[in-house]
Amino acid sequence: MNKFFLLLAAAALTTSALASEKLVIKGSDTLGAKLVPILAEDYKSRNPGTTFEIAAEGSTTGIAAVTDSTAQIGMSSRRAKSTEMSAATVKGVTLKPTIVAFDGLGVIINHANPLTTLTKRQVEQIFAGDITDWSQVGGAAGPISIYTRNTSSGTYSDFKDLAMKKRDYAGSSQKMAGNEQIASEVAKNANGIGYVGLAYLHDPGIKTVSIEGSLPTEESVISKQYPYARPTFYYTNGEPTGEAAKFVEFTLSDAGQQIVRKVGFVPVRKLN
Repeated sequence: MNKFFLLLAAAALTTSALASEKLVIKGSDTLGAKLVPILAEDYKSRNPGTTFEIAAEGSTTGIAAVTDSTAQIGMSSRRAKSTEMSAATVKGVTLKPTIVAFDGLGVIINHANPLTTLTKRQVEQIFAGDITDWSQVGGAAGPISIYTRNTSSGTYSDFKDLAMKKRDYAGSSQKMAGNEQIASEVAKNANGIGYVGLAYLHDPGIKTVSIEGSLPTEESVISKQYPYARPTFYYTNGEPTGEAAKFVEFTLSDAGQQIVRKVGFVPVRKLN
């Protein structure tokens, strides 16, 4: 009899553990501040009892979390570096990327700034610190204040690759934790400039400048006409399993990709 009750207790504990298992997702602020929490809420409404822990602290932290087995999904706005792939392999982890949305990095300025367009060369020179006053690019005189993401951000790296020919940012640039912080600072500073993902281009107090006549839109990102377009990723340890696999599948489904579009990103395929 005692053995029977012990087996029942063990079964109950196992069931409880399974029921309380969380889907842990860490990484990119670009994905984790808006898109993934909204996807998670919709997913929970379809799958009652599912719980999430979402931490949006930068792509580097997401890739590291999958490598260290502290998250089932790592959000990233950039591809994993060769050093990250090697570090994962040493720990027996195979980093598998899945493209979940496309994004375009919009260059934003204060809404009161009269400028409407910049060349790719001017963007590079501004963010690298070669151009330091708005009068040098046809604007009203005033020292340019540069806002960038912090070094753990995939967007920080992507913008260097896409817009700056891998040059370093100006020493005067101010590093922000997320897209919303950059938009907020630019909105408060008449001389501010920064960059944010598509989902943040309509925040109050800012406007997006065209790059040689091209603005970041779904059409220009898909066609790659816009020069600062990029994919965004979920990273998993090999093929995802369990709840992680179901959530990846949901993100890529028509319902998930409709949310991708609604939030402001570009779906990975044409939707019905």
